[in-house]
Amino acid sequence: MESQELKKEFAATLDARRELGAEYEAALVDSFVEKVDTQVRRRLAEERLSAARGTRTGSDSPDGNFGERFGFAIITLVLAIPLSAIGAAQARLSGLIVVWLGILGVNYVHAAKFFRHRGERGTDQLS
Repeated sequence: MESQELKKEFAATLDARRELGAEYEAALVDSFVEKVDTQVRRRLAEERLSAARGTRTGSDSPDGNFGERFGFAIITLVLAIPLSAIGAAQARLSGLIVVWLGILGVNYVHAAKFFRHRGERGTDQLS
């Protein structure tokens, strides 16, 4: 359900960009990123609440995080397009490099979280 809402929001953002022009691009991207951030925070809060209650979710299976990881990668790549354009337009090559270092950093942190969580689960299963 959430992914359908995000798809609609993304389509609306692209339509608004076409109608309003490039001068509103940064504000539109910021608005879309904020909506994505809100949904990610909501989902994290639900997972934390679930973990605090001790209930297990479908993501506890060995391959259960694939959808989350794949979705995160897709979202960062989709957001990379306008962010790259903004970075390159504002600061040329250095802006583009900063944007992509940020994208790589966010993906690295997300992947590290997954592998750290996976390692903790592995030690729990051995004891």
